[in-house]
Amino acid sequence: MLNRRLFLQGSAVLGCSAAAHPLMSTVTLASAPGDKRLVVIILRGAMDGLDVVQPYGDAGLRGLRQTLSLGPEGGAADLDGFYAAHPALAGLMPLWVAGELGFFNAVSTPYRDKRSHFDGQDMLEAGTGMDVPVAMVRDGWLNRLLQVMPGARAETAYSVGAEELHVLAGAAPAMSWAPEAWLTLSAQARGLLGHIYHDDALFREAAAEAMEITARGAGPMLAGKGAAGASEALAKFTAERLNEETRIAAFSLTGWDTHRGQASAIRGPLTRLSEVVTTLRAGLGATWGQTLVLAMTEFGRTARENGSRGTDHGTGGAMLMAGGALRGGRVYGRWPGLGEADLYAGRDLMPTQDVRAVAGWAMRGMFGIEAGLIERSIFPGLDLGSNPGFLA
Repeated sequence: MLNRRLFLQGSAVLGCSAAAHPLMSTVTLASAPGDKRLVVIILRGAMDGLDVVQPYGDAGLRGLRQTLSLGPEGGAADLDGFYAAHPALAGLMPLWVAGELGFFNAVSTPYRDKRSHFDGQDMLEAGTGMDVPVAMVRDGWLNRLLQVMPGARAETAYSVGAEELHVLAGAAPAMSWAPEAWLTLSAQARGLLGHIYHDDALFREAAAEAMEITARGAGPMLAGKGAAGASEALAKFTAERLNEETRIAAFSLTGWDTHRGQASAIRGPLTRLSEVVTTLRAGLGATWGQTLVLAMTEFGRTARENGSRGTDHGTGGAMLMAGGALRGGRVYGRWPGLGEADLYAGRDLMPTQDVRAVAGWAMRGMFGIEAGLIERSIFPGLDLGSNPGFLA
């Protein structure tokens, strides 16, 4: 049956034009059976996990950072006596108390040493290991999830935004729709639509709704709001779709490359991430209880603060997790320590967990995907390891 998204996409041939909003990140959506919802947020630019969830209880931190990651004395919210959340995440602390916010520390993809954003992001979205050239992988791990998910319908996968995220690219086809775009129908196109569908009960209602949307415009919703407003609009749109037939959503947020002046540079992206999560929670309502949000980045940053009061490209990092399906209020992962002998290559936080394993256990618990399928088909060559137990 025709729905509004499919109709609006097809209406381009009748004079519909779209211009992608420059501050809106790409969103991809896919519908699947069941009640669980999974939201994957790609944080582009390499988020500094040591600053987001600060291990102030490790004595080695102060020897590595003098102006960053100062813990509670710098305004961070104490989480458990060892970790503290960056002050820009203050808006998420009620979720921590409610058990709907958590972190997974010392995580990374298998990517090592080259520290290229492009290569790191490609590997993150492809879900491969170092033994498989990313250029040879044509699909992303969320698409491979759809391919093995019982009852998933290929035609209900959507890519929304200016470009498709590779994490959902693949054999399960994704249709495109840009919720952030200015949609305009010329007077001729509106007249033609009205004439064509006047006597067609199936299409007439969809045509009328499309013309109503274009008449009031999607663009004004975003005009003048800047990056924060665009991110909030993105989250509202995602929540709206998750409350309907969509079960899997993925989008990206940028701005995490903090080589200098990190204290101020990271505040904006963290604030936007916090607003995205709280907007999702508000928009989902009761559906939030069936939702898991995983926010992940291509790699971490150096343990040591640089001369520009920033951090450089590193290895181990952190994931932010949220949702009513999460057993939150805790920081997961084995902490490797910050002593000189504990650091990877003498400079980075040592990874103790594979990002793919965290995502794999989310698939296992949320959608009942067999462990063997996850290790063979979705993340080929991955050893899931033991269940970290982060799902409620």
